Amino acid sequence: MPKYSNLFNFLVLVFIVIFCSLGTWQLYRLDWKKNLILEIEQGLNENPVLFNSTAIQDYKKVFLEGKYFFDKQIYLYALNDSGQPGYEVLTPFKTNIGFHVLINRGWIPNNLKNSTEINLDPNSNYKLTGILKKHSIKNPFKPKNDINNNIWFYLDKGETSSFTKFELPDFSIILSSKQQPSPPYLKKITSDLPNNHLSYAITWYLISIAIMIFFLYFRKR
Repeated sequence: MPKYSNLFNFLVLVFIVIFCSLGTWQLYRLDWKKNLILEIEQGLNENPVLFNSTAIQDYKKVFLEGKYFFDKQIYLYALNDSGQPGYEVLTPFKTNIGFHVLINRGWIPNNLKNSTEINLDPNSNYKLTGILKKHSIKNPFKPKNDINNNIWFYLDKGETSSFTKFELPDFSIILSSKQQPSPPYLKKITSDLPNNHLSYAITWYLISIAIMIFFLYFRKR
């Protein structure tokens, strides 16, 4: 019996360490989420500045002027606020100083992919206002980009540059000013993000405490 008792004690200790670690991890996530919300709020409350490719900061408001290249645009798979599948349309844009960047023009439903009705006059010059956003690190659970069919699940600097034939940076600009009334529908950037990490942390810690109490109780019997 001592053999099984030692094994039981070891397993209890393991579970307590695991649950405490999960609680601590949620506290780190809480701190990260607070900083993210603050960063978004600061960016959205600032006035837009002239786009500068050397001063990149997430959620910074910028304005720029140049031309679109609609024949090279990228369709990034995404759900809208209602959970409907579709695509975010990212169109290469050449600024008047010769810098290329992807402009996230918003979301469209599946049936509008490759439709010319979502585009503007390619020969016109446009003044844009948008929000800088660095490309997210690829999620290992996301499928590979189907580049041949122009269906993207994540943005990679090398792949987007190869596809568009432009030297593109590892960030895009999310359009915040509308040039046309129809789709694409502008992507909403808000600081109103779910933040339940504190309650998750408390839950994990309470589970650890409960395991310890039960362990001590049954050990005395």
